[in-house]
Amino acid sequence: QMQLTESGGGLVQSGGSLRLSCVVSGRTWRYDYMGWFRQAPGKEREFVSAISWIVGGTIYADSVKGRFTITRDNDKNTVYLQMSNLKPEDTAVYYCAAAATSFSRVINDYDYWGQGTQVTVSS
Repeated sequence: QMQLTESGGGLVQSGGSLRLSCVVSGRTWRYDYMGWFRQAPGKEREFVSAISWIVGGTIYADSVKGRFTITRDNDKNTVYLQMSNLKPEDTAVYYCAAAATSFSRVINDYDYWGQGTQVTVSS
């Protein structure tokens, strides 16, 4: 049973940076794809970025492209989301998730989820 634990959230001013971490325990080879999603108050959960453990390929939502960078450390079973030039509209609970099928922006393709970490960007 895989477990995902996020950390690194907090309060930051507009234009600032944060790095989120997602530690995966019980990782299996089958779940090659890790994604980050976010959910703002009153809004649906949305895709942010995803990465492949094996080849390291990445995809991003248009809203974060050029500002966020996803990376992974296979030795530490950890996926990171470096967020720069943060905006108030980035305020949300950020979740990491694991998928077995393919690179996906679709929530239902992800089988395992962390508990989330709050990111608040003040203007």
